[in-house]
Amino acid sequence: MKNTVVERELELKLVLSPERSVPVPARLTYRTGDPYAVHITFHIGSDHPVNWTFARELLVEGVFRPCGNGDVRVWPTKSQGRSVILMALSSPDGDALLEAPSAVVSAWLERTLRVVPPGSETEQLGIDDGLAELLSPTRTEDA
Repeated sequence: MKNTVVERELELKLVLSPERSVPVPARLTYRTGDPYAVHITFHIGSDHPVNWTFARELLVEGVFRPCGNGDVRVWPTKSQGRSVILMALSSPDGDALLEAPSAVVSAWLERTLRVVPPGSETEQLGIDDGLAELLSPTRTEDA
């Protein structure tokens, strides 16, 4: 099975305070070989890129309504009249609030949903084929 990758580079904003944010280059990555997850890499091109992985479903839902709890929370809002998606990420190293343009994230998510429609993720993993092979009766040759 072919492993398809859907990537998009974009500029996120790291929100430091209501008045101040810093641009952060980032890359969104989706792989059909890991169909339930989305990957975000921050600081691309630096010596120490930071990678986050979380459920694609969380990002899809977060475009429309607040969702998530714990380490990753996502919600839509407006910033200076623009539609944006906020992602609050928490780790032992610290917390970050990132702002992403809704249109860019939504367009990228739509591409991932065309490649692997919601509900068909299991097929991508080939689990059914593997199970069928495991559960099929083995043929023994009679001499």
